[in-house]
Amino acid sequence: MQVLQVQLEVRPDPAEVGRARRWARSRLAGSGIRDDEPLAETLLLLISELVTNAVVHTGCPAVLRMWFPGVPDDDIAGRGMRVPSVNAAGAGQGTVRVEVADSSARPPCQRHADNADTNGRGLELVDDLADRWGWQPEGAGKRIWCEVDRGEPLLMGAYEPPCAVSNRV
Repeated sequence: MQVLQVQLEVRPDPAEVGRARRWARSRLAGSGIRDDEPLAETLLLLISELVTNAVVHTGCPAVLRMWFPGVPDDDIAGRGMRVPSVNAAGAGQGTVRVEVADSSARPPCQRHADNADTNGRGLELVDDLADRWGWQPEGAGKRIWCEVDRGEPLLMGAYEPPCAVSNRV
C-alpha cells in the first residue's frame, strides 16, 4: 500500500473551478471514494472553495494536489499517477489531503460574512468541514491545505487564529 498523489494545474480563471471539480471527482472515484459517499461531496466542496480562493483572490495560476492513502501498489501502476516514496503530505492512514498552491505570497485570511453577503464564506466552510487545515509558504507563494479523515465525523474542531499557519489536530 502506498500514498497516491495526483495534481492539476489551474489557470487564473473562475471557469477553472468547474474543471478542477470535474477532475477531482474522477480522481476520487479512481481512488475508491464513491460518488455517493458524503466524503466525496465534502472533498469536492473543499476543493471548490480552495481553488476559487486561489483563482479569484490571487489572479495567479495554481496547482491542486490530492493525496489518497492506502492505495494498493497494483492499482497505482494502471493509473499512471505519481506516487511519492514517502508520505510528504503528512496525511495519516485513512486521511485524504487536498492542497492548492499559488504564487501569491499574501496569506489567506478568514472573513466573517454577513447573512446578506454573497461571498466571503470559503475559509469558514473549510474550517467547518475539514478535520485540519492550514497554510504555509511555498517558494515565492503559499499552499493552503486541508485534511479529511475517512470514517470520522466531518464537522468538528475550532478555528485557529486568523491569518496564521495552523495545524489543528
